Amino acid sequence: MSLFKSASTVSALTLVSRITGLVRELLIAATFGASAMTDAFNVAFRIPNLFRRLFAEGAFSQAFVPVLAASKAQNGDEHTKLVIDRVATLLSWALLLTCVVGVAAAPFLVYAMASGLKQDPRGFEAAVFMTRWMFPYIGFMSLVALSSGVLNTWRRFAVPAATPVLLNLAMIAAAWLGAPWLKAQGIEPIYALAAGVMLGGALQLAVQVPALLKLGLLPKISFKWSAAKSAWADPATQNITKLMLPALLGVSVAQISLLINTQIASHLTPGSVSWLTYADRLMEFPTAMLGVAIGVVLMPQLAAAKAANDAEKYSNMLDWGLRIVLLLGLPSAVALLTFAQPLVATLYHYGAFTDRDVAQTTTALMGYGAGLIGLVAIKVLAPGFYASQDIKTPVRIAIAVLVITQLLNLAFVPYFQHAGLALAIGVGALINALWLLVGLIKRGSYKPAPGWGVFILQVLAASALLAVFAARGLGVFPVSRLGADDVGLMRGLRLLGSSDGVKEEIHAIRSRRGQHHPLAAQVVAAARP
Repeated sequence: MSLFKSASTVSALTLVSRITGLVRELLIAATFGASAMTDAFNVAFRIPNLFRRLFAEGAFSQAFVPVLAASKAQNGDEHTKLVIDRVATLLSWALLLTCVVGVAAAPFLVYAMASGLKQDPRGFEAAVFMTRWMFPYIGFMSLVALSSGVLNTWRRFAVPAATPVLLNLAMIAAAWLGAPWLKAQGIEPIYALAAGVMLGGALQLAVQVPALLKLGLLPKISFKWSAAKSAWADPATQNITKLMLPALLGVSVAQISLLINTQIASHLTPGSVSWLTYADRLMEFPTAMLGVAIGVVLMPQLAAAKAANDAEKYSNMLDWGLRIVLLLGLPSAVALLTFAQPLVATLYHYGAFTDRDVAQTTTALMGYGAGLIGLVAIKVLAPGFYASQDIKTPVRIAIAVLVITQLLNLAFVPYFQHAGLALAIGVGALINALWLLVGLIKRGSYKPAPGWGVFILQVLAASALLAVFAARGLGVFPVSRLGADDVGLMRGLRLLGSSDGVKEEIHAIRSRRGQHHPLAAQVVAAARP
């Protein structure tokens, strides 16, 4: 299967996942709005997700997939199956211990994540309760990550890409059916979401089993002490553990940034955590469909190319990934910045989600959108290091960017409040991506193919036209009498292109054809004294 076909498969299934995820968020927003209780759930859900980053798609995947791909290329399937069994055994031991400690330490974890919830004791207690219920979720998701790593290495991308849909469906059922039932019983309705998370985790793991059985790669997990000792002595597991240590540091840096941001948001206006969460959900559409999809496909193939010492193939795959990032990522960023408010209003403005919630979520989304290219590019550039079993370099960069991000928080938050947190993350992502790119070029791992200059200009021109047409459609350009007489601006617009379509749009603006657009009418009304 070609890189493009594989990436398209993952992207299409990811789209299904994000659509169901959007339905989930719409239902949650309409049912619960943005309040202290939704903040409590979001904080409680972030805690197991934080540890999931350590044991699942974060540090573990970064260390596991390159070693697994190298073992498959150099030692064959039989030896690789033994590696899978031993890694699964050690991972299960670590997960068991982590879940027990996590459930016991839930109050401390909630306080460390969002001490501002203490402003509402009811919200803090709810967060602790839901954290205890959802903490075992990391066990399911970590084993899902192991299974996904195996399937992706054998180029079976469909099942791992489709499984997140099950979590969304479980949470939709919980919000739609479970919440009203709990309310009727006199129980806090938002607790249904915690049950939905656990059900979704179990379903995701269950659907992986048939795919692994078909390949003969279902891990054999043993909880005997002798099996754990034997697994620990295996050179492959020791190599994974060795690689995980800097990866853990790198993931920890990212989670420390999230922790700091959540802490700051919890001390801002109530609802700030939820506004950031709702905006983040929308950002996951382009980041997952582009960055994650491409990164998932590239990782095992980059590792295989590195193991075969094929430097040209290695560089060409990175070049292909970066071109896709720019081709699709830049227009997506323009669209998010231009359509932020209509997008949020259309998707979220129902039920308990107020006008104020729309405005606050919009500003957060625009902050994230400013750094979309960086957020997507990191998913392609970082595997360029991981495939070489070099995790230390991205970690060093991540630590430096963490410091820069917090300095940006100091500058942005006093002026933009919660939106400043999102903007700091966006700018930090741009810096991180540029740093990774320069690092790959300097070490000679990536040599840009010819034609990048023309390609960049084409994408920039197309994105500029997209911005013009988007503004025209929204009535925020001089479609109204606020700027329709600005002849200089009209002449400037003509320079963007000479096609009939562009000329027709400019004529429409000058003739005020769009002055009765609802949004244009609102702009005019707001500008009048």
